[in-house]
Amino acid sequence: MSTLIETRTITVAHSPDSDDAFMFYGLATNKLDTGNLSFTHVLKDIQTLNEEAFKGTYDVTAVSFHAYAYISDKYLLLPHGASIGDNYGPILISRAPAAASDLSKLKVAVPGTLTSAFLALRIFNSDFEYEVVPFDKIIAAVQSGQCDAGLLIHEGQLFYESIGLHKILDLGEWWHERTGLPLPMGGNVIRRELGPEIIGQVSYWLRESIRYSLANREDALAYAMQFARDMDVALADRFVAMWVNDLTLEYTDRGREAVRRLLTEGFELGIIPHPPSVEFAS
Repeated sequence: MSTLIETRTITVAHSPDSDDAFMFYGLATNKLDTGNLSFTHVLKDIQTLNEEAFKGTYDVTAVSFHAYAYISDKYLLLPHGASIGDNYGPILISRAPAAASDLSKLKVAVPGTLTSAFLALRIFNSDFEYEVVPFDKIIAAVQSGQCDAGLLIHEGQLFYESIGLHKILDLGEWWHERTGLPLPMGGNVIRRELGPEIIGQVSYWLRESIRYSLANREDALAYAMQFARDMDVALADRFVAMWVNDLTLEYTDRGREAVRRLLTEGFELGIIPHPPSVEFAS
């Protein structure tokens, strides 16, 4: 005789961005029959999600890989759902032309000290002044002169040149040239205390949501447009394609090695205070 599994509500927290919305389209719009599991979606900016993860607030949450170094006692990495740039990544921009070697002379607007972009920039060069600015206000902070440079992690990566700003450094290009690896930005994690059975079920449905979105790209993109912050469809499509790709569906050994390498280098340089533990749910 089979045993009925108790109905369980799983909180899934992610950013209110077009790429995350695209990824979770299948679940958020009830396109998938998840049986005895139901999913409640919570939308917060990545800095808030990083902070909430320290408290174990949500069952599943998107976090920066940098933040994961501090919460691995509470959460496992899910084997899918990551934002990983292969030879592209966060872009350091400025109002006036500048070289990467000028970084120590610049005040940089950064989207949060727990972001992977900030970690990668500090691995490149830790000697710079910075100010934490909401990610969607960074371009304005550079344009106004509040900061000399800004670290872009969202759609501004695609249009900064059109508004007269200058690229100093693409961290994804730098990382790839240096390591041969993609640059991992953020992933989905799941609370360890849910236990292996629930973790396995949740992992399955989150992967299926990504599969569904990729298989129904036009519909998923139309849904994601409500989170596209005034981007037109073509620009939103480019942005989603950058951050929802084959490495999102499955890290592969190369993607997993990239996560370990990023966090290990952060530790070796004294940015992360303890040896990182990188553990994936099976």
